[in-house]
Amino acid sequence: MSDTPTPSSLTHFDALGQAHMVDVGAKPATHRVAVATGRIEMQAETLAIIQSGTAAKGDVLGIARIAGIQAAKKTSDLIPLCHPLALTRIAVTFATASEGVGIECTATVETVGPTGVEMEALMATQVALLTVYDMCKAVDKHMEISGVRVAKKLGGKSDWKTPPTSATPP
Repeated sequence: MSDTPTPSSLTHFDALGQAHMVDVGAKPATHRVAVATGRIEMQAETLAIIQSGTAAKGDVLGIARIAGIQAAKKTSDLIPLCHPLALTRIAVTFATASEGVGIECTATVETVGPTGVEMEALMATQVALLTVYDMCKAVDKHMEISGVRVAKKLGGKSDWKTPPTSATPP
């Protein structure tokens, strides 16, 4: 079987190819977890400002953490076919990049329900990293966000973990 998606394998399209929200009403409510990761590269001076807490706009990572949490809660408002979910946990953490100069972000999102939380974890990661960019762009206009992906998914029909790359922590 090919890994190339076909219109019939994409769950957000019906038999006629029209977009629709997937019906999850008959699926059992299970504990579901998704972890997404990403990073933002920056100049060493920018990282030093973030780490010292001397950014003009305040606590960069504290504000980015709150932005990521808020984004996970608003995912269904921004992604048209996402279900609104009752999230039971959102954690957004940061670490100095293991390679290069930058910050790695990890968002963990959990719920008990009939559908997964991968989109919420991705949204939290993206918005947290965008917030770092926004807060630091006055001193570093060349920051780059990369490597945003789902690193782990638990619950539902399958559990899986993405193999690490040089851009993601093991």
